Amino acid sequence: MTRKLKKSASGLTSVVTGVAGFLGSHLADLLLARGHKVIGIDNFITGAVDNIAHLGGHTKFRFIEQDVTEFIFLEGAVDYVWHFASPASPIDYLKIPIQTLKVSSLGTHKALGLARNKGARFFLASTSEIYGDPLVHPQPEEYWGNVNTIGPRGCYDEAKRFAEALVMAYHREHGMETRIVRIFNTYGPRMRLNDGRVVPAFISQALRNKALTIFGQGSQTRSFCYVSDLIEGIYRLMMSDYGLPMNIGNPTELTVLEFGREILRATGSRSKISHKPLPQDDPRQRRPDIAKAKAILKWEPQVALAEGLVKTIEYFRQKV
Repeated sequence: MTRKLKKSASGLTSVVTGVAGFLGSHLADLLLARGHKVIGIDNFITGAVDNIAHLGGHTKFRFIEQDVTEFIFLEGAVDYVWHFASPASPIDYLKIPIQTLKVSSLGTHKALGLARNKGARFFLASTSEIYGDPLVHPQPEEYWGNVNTIGPRGCYDEAKRFAEALVMAYHREHGMETRIVRIFNTYGPRMRLNDGRVVPAFISQALRNKALTIFGQGSQTRSFCYVSDLIEGIYRLMMSDYGLPMNIGNPTELTVLEFGREILRATGSRSKISHKPLPQDDPRQRRPDIAKAKAILKWEPQVALAEGLVKTIEYFRQKV
């Protein structure tokens, strides 16, 4: 059973898997700012040293280079385990499908084992991809999804669906306190330039004045949440009493073509738009229903797309 957590953040210890990733590194920053001691774990398969370099020498940050699919041994008390380790872009999980499956199955199992052993509250970073190519729009948490289990995206979609099932099994069988977030499209500094996701792809192409690659006619929709908004929602969910999956994302919906034009405007780029065939199983619509987050967490996005893009483009200008 999970032990009673301290009321004050002072003295709390958080373990963050995937700490050198885009989201894991921002989560570590927020936890440290709120008084947590952070033990970060990463094997750099998709994470980057640069994302956590600024934490070197921080008295409350400790880093362990390890594959989380292996047994995780830590001395001392742990209050929270945040499981963020996973490839998260199409390029990554198409290139390393077996590692993608393993980190959300074996890795989740090992991270849950650590949390159970320490009596810690466990947090799973799941994804809107569990909804697949949705037949319900926007997507509420009650929707079970439309996923091709054997398609090229299945290694990621099914890995996260399995992870959710495993977390709920530990919750029911062992009485563990668990939280699950379903993350929708998020953007901001520390995304990898070539990770294949639409934000870094468009920005890097625009900054180089190369044609923006739009798959299909660009009529598929996405919604984009700035990273600071997402991390705040994630923190509130972990600290809440809500144990079922919850969507965190921005419900403002754009077509990919509209988003491409917004990138061109924000960068002042001379890039043209190039259309390519739509990849297999690419979701046609993606927009979160965040009614639960609003009601339970008193959370909703605060950063407008124009504001978030300024910060993100500034970061990418230094990388191009």
